Amino acid sequence: MDHLLVLRDRAADLDAAEIRFDRFSVADDEAYVNLWTRFAVMSRVRDLTLHIGASSYLDLDNLPLVSQHLRVMNLDGLSLQQKFLDLAGCPALEVLNIQHCDISVGRISSRSLKHLSLRSCRSNSNCWVHVSAPGLVSLVLLRFGGTTPFLENMALLETARLDLSDDFDVCFDYDSDENSVPFNKDDSGDSVLLGALSGAKHLELVSAFQNFVFRRDLRQCPTFSKLKTLLLNEDWSEAPDLDALACILKHSPVLEKLTLQLFTNKGPKQEMKMKGSYSSAERPAAISEHLKVVEVQCNVVNQGVFKVLKFLCAFNIRFSFE
Repeated sequence: MDHLLVLRDRAADLDAAEIRFDRFSVADDEAYVNLWTRFAVMSRVRDLTLHIGASSYLDLDNLPLVSQHLRVMNLDGLSLQQKFLDLAGCPALEVLNIQHCDISVGRISSRSLKHLSLRSCRSNSNCWVHVSAPGLVSLVLLRFGGTTPFLENMALLETARLDLSDDFDVCFDYDSDENSVPFNKDDSGDSVLLGALSGAKHLELVSAFQNFVFRRDLRQCPTFSKLKTLLLNEDWSEAPDLDALACILKHSPVLEKLTLQLFTNKGPKQEMKMKGSYSSAERPAAISEHLKVVEVQCNVVNQGVFKVLKFLCAFNIRFSFE
């Protein structure tokens, strides 16, 4: 069984390979997983899945992947190193899903990648994890532990979903120059997150405002010139005077739909929705004149919800329960 993939006739292309372990032995299984991975790539695999369900990460060899055929790769429960995530040798790769992995690298790079998902990953690296994928169309970044990933130019991005957990912005080596972002005296500098997202058409920003780097990006907020739909959560209603909400609305000139999820753990589990729209033909200059629907989702109408409704009513938006 250990040599089944190795003995396979490599003259025939491999459509998909899936390697799964619920537990593994470092001494025995780690070498086999690395061997099978290389043989799958040598067999011109198009869809590769490596899933380790154990409580510890399995170390993949720090060797580059080189394949003209690999299009989809799913990685789960692995420790990934720099050379493996330099994907220049995989010019056909379009989909990369990474989940529950240790990403202690300085850069994830691919010019061909169109869809990238990073879920429940972490980085113990002493420097930023730069994401360089200029052809990216969709991005999912959920609950990444460690230093906030630095998103480089994503001019083709259409959809992004970010959930910035409380584990963001942990600095393991604060004396290192690699851990710094250029700042000017006026608090401006290179954008870590928002600059790369500014061309997206659809955005979900959850648990974002508590993140230091995100708040700093917001102070030099870019214009979201193509943004049509925007989803925000209750964190955006907790900021003083709703400054963050006002800022992102001001910089979204073609926004058509705004969804606010204002849920609280203290209320009932039952969900209610309110929908709002402009009450007159007169559109305020402070927010998008194209805004057609504002949807407020909550489980209780508390002070925070009232504050948001009052804020939005100042722009001639009126609400009704569904």
